[in-house]
Amino acid sequence: SMSNRNQRFGLLGEQIAARWLTRRGWRIVYRRFRNGRRDIDIVAERDSTIAFVEVKARKGNTFGDPVEAVHHRKQRELTKSAHVWIDRHGRAQETYRFDVVGVLVDGGRVLVKHIENAFGVSR
Repeated sequence: SMSNRNQRFGLLGEQIAARWLTRRGWRIVYRRFRNGRRDIDIVAERDSTIAFVEVKARKGNTFGDPVEAVHHRKQRELTKSAHVWIDRHGRAQETYRFDVVGVLVDGGRVLVKHIENAFGVSR
C-alpha cells in the first residue's frame, strides 16, 4: 500500500539522517520517542547538547525548505513531546534545541540538509 511505502521511505530517511549525524559526532540517544500520538524522530546528543530532530524525507530533485515543512502545529506537538522527554531523561547541564534534517533522494543520489536550531524550545 501507498502508506506502507511512505512509512518505509520515512524510516529510510531517518536511517540516513541518523548515520549522517553519527558521522558528525552525534550520539543517537533515542529513535522514535513516542508520547501519545506524537513522536520525535531522533533524539541526538553531542557535547551536552540534546537535539530533537525532525526528519523530512522527500523524493525528487528540489529540497524546498525542510523547516517550512514543519508547520506551527507540528512544532507545538514536538515541543510538548520534548518537554516530556526532558522531564524523564533531562540532566541539569544539558541544553536543548530542535533541528530539522532534510533528506532528498534523487535517483541514486542522496542529499542531506541539516538545519540546526530550526526553532526554539519554548514552553
